[in-house]
Amino acid sequence: MNKIRALETRRKTNAALDTPTDLSDEAVRELSQKLTVILADAFALYLKTKNFHWHVSGPHFRDYHLLLDEQGEQIFATTDEIAERVRKIGGTTLRSIGQISKLQTIEDNDEVFVPAHEMLRELMNDNKHIAASMRECHELAEKHEDAATAGLLENFIDGTERRTWFLFEASRMAQKSGD
Repeated sequence: MNKIRALETRRKTNAALDTPTDLSDEAVRELSQKLTVILADAFALYLKTKNFHWHVSGPHFRDYHLLLDEQGEQIFATTDEIAERVRKIGGTTLRSIGQISKLQTIEDNDEVFVPAHEMLRELMNDNKHIAASMRECHELAEKHEDAATAGLLENFIDGTERRTWFLFEASRMAQKSGD
């Protein structure tokens, strides 16, 4: 079956949401699932980052408060692009907070108080986790010859690695100063 024919016959979702694509049904299914988990993790990490932003305390409060606010904005900025990529390739994505909680692989932190150095280390590890997940998805995109998803992920991996680096350096400072 040629790609044009595949565009005409692919109807595994609601017809109103069936975006035309030349990717195979398998590619759409696999990439949509992996991107949707990454999206759920992005929302979980965004909320955790904002939680720590709101509840950070200590001698370097202002520095950490601003760092976490900036990182929260960066993480949130990725969510629309990830969700729209899923739709562009013909998939469907998150619909609710409940779905996020079912899919997320980032653990929540509901502790009443977390020392600043522990906050920063936890977020550093969560960012590393998301970068690894994005790399797995990048490999999947390459397998399915989806250059646009691969390119999008390359930029997001770079941003995630930058956040990881900043959190690592800030956590070293926090631990030395007893934050």
